[in-house]
Amino acid sequence: MAAQRSVTRWLERAPAPVFMAFAVVAAFATYFCMYAFRKPLAVGTFKGAIALPLLPPLDLKSFFLIAQVIGYCASKFLGIKVVSEMRPERRAFAILACIGVSEAALVLFALAPAPYSAVFLVLNGLPLGMVWGLVFGFLEGRRVSDLLGAGLCASFIVASGFVKTVGKLTLGWGVPEAWMPAATGALFFPPLLLSVWMLAQIPPPSAADEALQTRRAPMDRAARRAFFLANAGGLATLTVGYVVLTAYRDFRDNFAREIWDAVGYADQPSILTTAEIPVAFGALLSVALMMGIRDNRAALLAVHGIMFAGAALAGVSTALYQAGVIGPVGWMISVGLGLYVGYVPYNCVLFDRLIAALGSVATAGFLITAADAFGYLGSVALLLYKSFGQAKLSWLEFFLGFSYAAALVCGALFAVSAGYFWLRARPPAASRAPAARPAPGA
Repeated sequence: MAAQRSVTRWLERAPAPVFMAFAVVAAFATYFCMYAFRKPLAVGTFKGAIALPLLPPLDLKSFFLIAQVIGYCASKFLGIKVVSEMRPERRAFAILACIGVSEAALVLFALAPAPYSAVFLVLNGLPLGMVWGLVFGFLEGRRVSDLLGAGLCASFIVASGFVKTVGKLTLGWGVPEAWMPAATGALFFPPLLLSVWMLAQIPPPSAADEALQTRRAPMDRAARRAFFLANAGGLATLTVGYVVLTAYRDFRDNFAREIWDAVGYADQPSILTTAEIPVAFGALLSVALMMGIRDNRAALLAVHGIMFAGAALAGVSTALYQAGVIGPVGWMISVGLGLYVGYVPYNCVLFDRLIAALGSVATAGFLITAADAFGYLGSVALLLYKSFGQAKLSWLEFFLGFSYAAALVCGALFAVSAGYFWLRARPPAASRAPAARPAPGA
């Protein structure tokens, strides 16, 4: 304990670049490792189908993915309470407990016969949906939260492709398909322990942080209800947009292998990772630029503008691909960039700046988790619709059509939300904090 306190004191006195580097590495590595317990499942083929009463047959992979996403979705609704009420000193243990339960569920999935093993995929997803909110709790409410959040968001853009590449490699080593998800997760447990330990050393926001970004505190049920009712119109609009984006992102992520196979890259598993690198760089650069905007109201409007541009990019690039102007790699990178330029702000800068602009004592973790809950509900609905309503469409054809729909719907919703919160947020003079002496390490 003495060693831990000494690291925390060192971070409090450290220069800002050192503090930021430490925090970004800790948060990035923690969430990167978490993906190894969730996403390798998607790289399996899981051949076969199951018969359902009164419904067409469902392929086994879709059945397994739906089960896992149902658990993940339920986790988000549970996390609305758990994450928003979590005391800071308990976050690190909670992260390890969530991931430990998910790995145990993957072992049980491997031991149980299909399709009944899907029950354990629900259990696998059930704790994992709370990890993001717990990790972001270490980063929010700081003058450098935009940059810290951007670093954290890089993890889920890059990690998904990387852990699926590792999962595909473990299959090549002779690991049975049912054991592949658990085996891949086990490989990431040692770095997970180190990264969570690092997270636990991060000091809380300073007084200067709170003066500019508003104090962050656990929210009970009454506080959550009051915040939502005060901003219901804008929050509902943002949530609907996030539902569409999450369903779009999850479909692209879960069926990336099938989409890449359809456009001619079946024999290049590394494309799952390499194509996401420029996506991550572009999306995170757009978010990190927000750090240069001191006024929270102006930053909130700028974030909406970036999200609108992302929606437009996804639609325009799809049209260019179908017209033969750009190739499949350029298209997948472009739609990925457009998707994540809209998606990433929800998970870091959007709600952090929103709270600061409104001047409310709240937590971004609560808003992120609440939006995620409905987002993954939309992801489940999309998988069911594709499996039963559009079963004859190929994964590629369905993705093309959904790209246009997501671009149009999200673009309109982001424009409405921008106007709503521009009127609701405090004017620049009110939202600008008085000058405060910089605190060490912030």
